[in-house]
Formats: sequence, structure tokens, C-alpha cells
Amino acid sequence: MCGIVGAVSTRNIVPILVQGLQRLEYRGYDSCGVAVHSASLGAKQGGLQRARSTARVSELMDQVKADHIEGGTGIAHTRWATHGAPAVHNAHPHFSHGTGAGAGVYTGDVPNKVGRVALVHNGIIENHDELRAALQAKGYEFLSQTDTEVIAHLVDSLYNGDLFEAVKAAIVQLHGAYAIAVFHKDEPHRVIGARAGSPLILGVGKEHSETFLASDAMALAGVTDQIVYLEEGDVVDIQIGKYWVQDRSHKAVTREVKTVQAHSGAAELGLYRHYMQKEIFEQPRAIADTLEGIEGITPELFGDGAYSVFKAVDNVLILACGTSYYSGCVAKYWIEAIAKIPCQVEIASEYRYRESVPNPNSLVVTISQSGETADTLAALRHAQGLGMDKTLTICNVSTSAMVRECKLAYVTRAGAEIGVASTKAFTTQLAGLFLLTLALAQTKGRLSDEEEAKHIKDMRHLPAALQAVLALEPQLIAWSQDFASKENALFLGRGTHYPIALEGALKLKEISYIHAEAYPAGELKHGPLALVDSSMPVVVIAPNDDLLEKVKSNMQEVHARGGELFVFADADSHFVESAGVHVIRTPRHVGLLSPILHTIPVQILAYHAALLKGTDVDKPRNLAKSVTVE
Repeated sequence: MCGIVGAVSTRNIVPILVQGLQRLEYRGYDSCGVAVHSASLGAKQGGLQRARSTARVSELMDQVKADHIEGGTGIAHTRWATHGAPAVHNAHPHFSHGTGAGAGVYTGDVPNKVGRVALVHNGIIENHDELRAALQAKGYEFLSQTDTEVIAHLVDSLYNGDLFEAVKAAIVQLHGAYAIAVFHKDEPHRVIGARAGSPLILGVGKEHSETFLASDAMALAGVTDQIVYLEEGDVVDIQIGKYWVQDRSHKAVTREVKTVQAHSGAAELGLYRHYMQKEIFEQPRAIADTLEGIEGITPELFGDGAYSVFKAVDNVLILACGTSYYSGCVAKYWIEAIAKIPCQVEIASEYRYRESVPNPNSLVVTISQSGETADTLAALRHAQGLGMDKTLTICNVSTSAMVRECKLAYVTRAGAEIGVASTKAFTTQLAGLFLLTLALAQTKGRLSDEEEAKHIKDMRHLPAALQAVLALEPQLIAWSQDFASKENALFLGRGTHYPIALEGALKLKEISYIHAEAYPAGELKHGPLALVDSSMPVVVIAPNDDLLEKVKSNMQEVHARGGELFVFADADSHFVESAGVHVIRTPRHVGLLSPILHTIPVQILAYHAALLKGTDVDKPRNLAKSVTVE
């Protein structure tokens, strides 16, 4: 889940590299680092320099200034730890110093022997143990616990005067996923990149004076908008104002240069304390933008040829992870109730690794904020490999791998989401999935004109309804004080609101570190009730729907055992507050779209509980925003 930036330029590129890392820090923030070729700006001599830190990227610039690290050729990296603890010696960029005496002897962070190869990597190398043993036998000393250092030494061992050829020879031996950027001390104006299973893009600089590599276009916002999306297996040679691409067969190819607006302004915090807070309060706007221009339901909302695809399907298979999986769980209720089509929802990482029965008439729907989620991409490709070619993605990034690899797509307009805990991406996914439900129903002849008109009217009311729910924040702040001191919490819901209970529990645990679980309310008496006591708050999602009376019965089961209830209800749900029963009423009821409305309070509750706990809300421990490793 790491972030990569690389460049070959005629100017000091270090500020650009570090700024790029700041925009990629959502991919991981366990450590960071930058390496340059000090001779790349015209000096007659100089070698590899680097600075690495376990502090945040904002502090890395001070370090590079203090160490006088400058260069026109460089690479940088922000890390989410997989192999090896978050420590300086495990931080990227990794160097290979060759073999022989003194290769691994440190004087501080600088080996006595000159660095030969500098490399950064996103992904996981599965055969790193075997490669490490072979390289140790050749005399290479390893100074980290990472799988990445293996690649650096492997490239060095294969180097014979041409870095491009050495990298191509190295990647043939790698099993797993990687995006890499690497340079060599003997070639001060050259960086080689390669990708397989992890994202990597190329940026074409202005006036042919520089060329870039990065994990995504956001890293290059304000630097260049000319982007080349490298394809699976590509290897790229970047030099000053020039580049060459070869495909997985090592044949020269031309990849289209696209003009991409990376929306760097959307990543500014503004007056908000945290990105998560900003993104919670952006949801009325995000939903309005996602639904903008929709005057009626048509399959073509999802791309050309959608009608014929939808007409042919008799089943829907949803593949997703984390929060996106919960949006798929809501969609299952909608699709089966409205479109009358069987629907199954699979955790992407489980689907790929089990025996399943393929159905060529299934609509395979992937859901991902980034469109680069490794598990979901792998599951998509697995389904395609089984002959399931009717594919559609609900995604927030129009230029992502998910959009490029699916036949159909609905791109939500949430805007850049920086906070690790997903908020506006989730609610806009739900909006997109509701539209998909209606489009499927219409194609199957199961949506009348009157029903269509009502659903569109309800959707248009959503932004105002969300704004009204946001106004409940003061009450939720008061509730959060009861949660911040607790170690456990339970979330309950039924029907379409059970996935919202799951999402609420996830939000609370990932940013406040309070252990939280969610159950269908009807399952309470089948085990979880044993945990309920006065020290475990129980959150209940209880809108005024057909299951309300059942939910009230479940609440009584909790109340009778001394549990403290926190109820999210609608204005007309007729709940009465009492000792141990706290109620917040959403001002409006929006029918089938109620799950979107009831998502907002659980987000706000988690946010304020985390504030009171003093956690890093936007960058919770051990997590990253874009999960690009399996």
C-alpha cells in the first residue's frame, strides 16, 4: 500500500518528490524516505544520497534540507509496513552496496561502501526468502527485514552497464506484486520503473525537461497533467524529457498520453480540523454531484451497451472489501427487492481463493473507492478468467485500473477522499448502487413510470436530508463522551440497516480503537447477548420501517440485562427516552434510501469518540487508505 514518486529532471527535484509523498501519504505512513543521485545536476562527481525517517512526510523536508540532499534524479517512498517493523532500517529507498567487505557496515545511516542501486517498491514479493538465500550466497549482506531489499540486490547482481536490461532480467525472477522505481550510480540521468499487480503511472513534464513516475496522478498535481497509465507488466525507461515503454513481452509499445486533472485543491484541509471531518460534512455536496443531471433512469448511465448487458444477466455478483463490501450488502437488499434478481455479495479476498460455480450470465460488480484495491482487482480478474465477462464497477476514480478493466462503470463524484476511514465514498457508492438497482429493474420491466418518478424525487431530496442529519452533531458529541471511556461496543440493525450497523462498528474500531462488533438485531439472543452489561454501549439503527417493532423487541432484551442503549431513530418512530435509553431522531424519513441517511450519525459518533481518545483520526495506526497489496 506504499506510495512511490520518481523523477529525472534538470532541476533539484527533491521538493517535488517530497510534496508528491505528502499527497500519497494516505497509502501508508509507517515511514518515508527520498534518495537522489547527487551528480545528476551537473556535478563532476557524487553518488547516491538518501534520507529516511519514521516521522511523517511533513518532517522529511526538514531532514533533507539539513542533510543538503539535492539532485535532478531521485525516487521517494511512503511506507505501509508488510515485511519488517516500521523502523528506519526498513524504510525505503533501499540501497544495494554490492558484495565484499564493508558492504553492510554503517556509519550512522550511511554505509562505508558507496551505494550502487537505489530502489523503492510497492507490493509483496512472495519468493523473497529463496531470492535472499541465493543473494546471500553471492556475498550480499541484508540490512533490513524487507522483501524490497531483495529486489535492490537482485538488480545489482544482474547489472552489466544497462539498468533497463538489469531490471527486465530481475523482474522475471519476482513472484508476487510490485511497482518499482530504481536508479544506478553509473547512470545519473535515468530511472527505470516496472509494474505488475501494483499501480504505477508516468508523468510527462513540461518543455521536455523532466519525466516522472508515481503511484497515482495525485502525486503530480500542479507539476504535470500529462499522464500515461502503465499497463500490467510494463517496464519504463525515463530520462530527461524522454521515455520508452516495453510491455510484458519486452516489446516496445506506445501508451496513450492523457490529460488528467488531479484536483490537488480537493486535498486541502481548509477550515476543518481533520480530513475525515471535512469529508463527513461534504456528503450533501458529494451526493448532489453524484446524482447531478439524472432526469430519468436509463442503463446507459453505466456506459454504452449497458442495456444489452443488463438484459442478458440473471444474477448479480458483488465483489468488494471493507467499507465497500458493506455498501454491496445494502445493495443486495435493494436489487432483490426492487429488480427481483438474485444477488450475492462476496468479500473479494475470499472469492478468489475458493472454488465457486461461475455463471456467464452474472453481472460482476466491483466496488472500490480508489479503483486500485488489490484484492478486488484480483477477484475481478479471477471472475473474468472463469468466463464472466459482464463486468461493472462503482468507483470514485475515473482513471483507475478498475474502471479501465471493467466493461461498464459508474464513477461517483465524491471527490478526493484523504481520510483513511471512508465516509463520503461510502454514501456515494450507495447512491450509485441504488441507481444500478433501478436500471436493472427497468431493463427487466419491473419498474413502472410512477415508481421511477418517486425514486428520483426521493434521491433529489437526499442532499437536504443529509444536511439536516449533520445538524445533529451537538447531540452526537454528547454521546461520544459515553463511548470514549468504553472498551467495547455493540451495533445492531436489521434489513438494509444491518450493513449500516457493520459500517458503524468498523468506523468506531478503526479510528478510536474501541473494540466494536455488529450483529443483525435478531441474532442478539443467539450469543452476543452474553456480552451485554452496563459497561458495553449498544447502538441500534432503528428507522421507521417494516422491521421497527422487531427491533424494539430486541432492544428490550438489551434493556432487561442492564445494557445502555443508543438509538438512531426517525422522527416518527415513537421512541421514548428513559434511563439507559438515549434517542436521536433523524428529521426526515427517505424510505428505501434510509441507509444513506443513517450512515451519517455513526460516522460522526466515531469521529468525536476518536477526538476524545486522542487518536490520529486521519491516519489510524496500522492502516492505509488504498490497499494495493493482497
